[in-house]
Amino acid sequence: MTASETTTFGEAIGSLAAQAPDRPAITCAGRTLTRAELDRRSNQLARAFADSGVRPGDYVSISLDTGPQFMVAAFAAWKLGAVPQPLSDRMPPSERAAVLDVVRPAGIVGAGADSGFPELPAEAPGEDDGALARAVSPAWKAPTSGGSTGRPKVIVADAPAQLGTVTPLAALTGIPRDGAAVVPGPLHHNGPFLFSTVALLLGSHVVLQPRFDAEQVLRDIETHRAGWLYAVPTMLHRIWRLDPAIRDRYDLSSLGRMVHMAAPCPPWLKRAWIDWLGPQRVLEVYSATEGTAATAIDGTEWLAHPGSVGRPLLGEITILDLDERELPTGEIGHVWLRRGPGAASGYHYLGAEARTREGGWECYGDLGYFDADGYLYLTDRDTDMILVGGSNVYPAEVEAALNEHPAVLDSCVIGVPHEDLGAAPHAIVQTAAARTIAPEELAEFLRRRLSPYKLPRTFEFTGEPLRNEAGKVRRAELRRRNGAGNAVNAGD
Repeated sequence: MTASETTTFGEAIGSLAAQAPDRPAITCAGRTLTRAELDRRSNQLARAFADSGVRPGDYVSISLDTGPQFMVAAFAAWKLGAVPQPLSDRMPPSERAAVLDVVRPAGIVGAGADSGFPELPAEAPGEDDGALARAVSPAWKAPTSGGSTGRPKVIVADAPAQLGTVTPLAALTGIPRDGAAVVPGPLHHNGPFLFSTVALLLGSHVVLQPRFDAEQVLRDIETHRAGWLYAVPTMLHRIWRLDPAIRDRYDLSSLGRMVHMAAPCPPWLKRAWIDWLGPQRVLEVYSATEGTAATAIDGTEWLAHPGSVGRPLLGEITILDLDERELPTGEIGHVWLRRGPGAASGYHYLGAEARTREGGWECYGDLGYFDADGYLYLTDRDTDMILVGGSNVYPAEVEAALNEHPAVLDSCVIGVPHEDLGAAPHAIVQTAAARTIAPEELAEFLRRRLSPYKLPRTFEFTGEPLRNEAGKVRRAELRRRNGAGNAVNAGD
């Protein structure tokens, strides 16, 4: 590694603050921290953490609202050589307790005073704000899994908090240096935390949101002349559903790249954004929180390979059947990833075991296939697939068709017992308060887009969000609620 690659996250922020102390570092809900303020406040907080017993290598759980103070706490941990462990401040106490039980942090910042672990301050204005002695965190992040069900698992990135660790990601996604990046997702989730960190380390001004607001994203891009945007498909959908007069009101000419990931993006929505921004400004990335491998595809490639998430650019990917035999082009199987032949895993779990096979391969439950040109297509997750009379139905495909309807804000499709077919698709549909849809109308809408066996047999309508703040559908929770109890039959 070169000297710059071994520069710690703390050293990098200190250097940026020395170069331009008054440049904005983080903005959220009208509040801005400059580079110098981020550096000084994280120095103060690091000393307060140390006074509370935090040592190099310890975990520091951060359970705060999305905002500047969240990142101050993260940099405070890195400056001590500790490991920031992001947590939702709205996590139910029982779920938070399960996470903390496997993490065993040296302390928790924010929500969690009743956790049984030391409570750490979120601010320390009375402490010395001078630079600390150099320390290197052995693992630079430890987020919880965004897609876990039951007891959450924690994914510890086994890479030091040094610039060389994040350089490949910055190159892959085109995060600008000394620019502005809009990251509207919650910082307790891996994607927003990761991209906010990388953007800050590159000297970019990171613009956050305490809660997602579609129009505010556009306003932030225009106001801060942002060149980079992170989004998940739910955010893209909500922005696209804005009145066109509102969408077109804002100047997005500064936006060089919009990066989306974390969930499948319906092809119709992807085309809409490509038509709006232009193909070169749209980039999709596929990777798990584990960071084992990654694909990427820009809009131009996607138009040639619609529905694909791209070709592997980091690590290796293969498709295997249930007997772990390699499948030919076009056949759907489990997606297996590895960093490379003989390469060590770049992470470890707390509270879970990886699904592995010989040669360093791992599977996280995704299903997909390769086309003849080596482009990867994802169909769904193995736990979500519905077996309908012997045929596989992938909820993501049905949801994409449902979400095309102009009155549908979002949807979730789950399998429910069916006397004849064994299981049948049941659609839970989120609509705007002022809109109603007849089940027969939706069924007819879907018949023009889906094969008959894929059609939901029943519908349920709700005004409540179906996804969490990171854009992940709350499928396990909706299954537990057994939404078919409120179902409206659309007829067979």
